[in-house]
Amino acid sequence: MGDKRRRFDPEFRAGAVRIVSETGKSVAQVARDLGISAYTLHNWVQADRRQTGQPADGLNEAERAELARLRAERAQ
Repeated sequence: MGDKRRRFDPEFRAGAVRIVSETGKSVAQVARDLGISAYTLHNWVQADRRQTGQPADGLNEAERAELARLRAERAQ
C-alpha cells in the first residue's frame, strides 16, 4: 500500500548538493538526473547552506542590498 521511505547515505547527499552548487543547474534538474525528489534535494541544499553559513536565499551581499534598495523605492 504505502511506499517505504528511501534512505540516502551522507556521501550521496553531499554529492547531490555539490552538483547543485558547482554546476549551477537547478535543484529540479539535478533531482531529475539523480532520480530523487526535488523537494528532498531542496531540503539538503538548504541544510547545507545553514551549516556553512551561506544565506538560504542564494543571494550575495550586493544582490541583497540591491533588493532592499528596490523594495524601499517601491514602498515610497
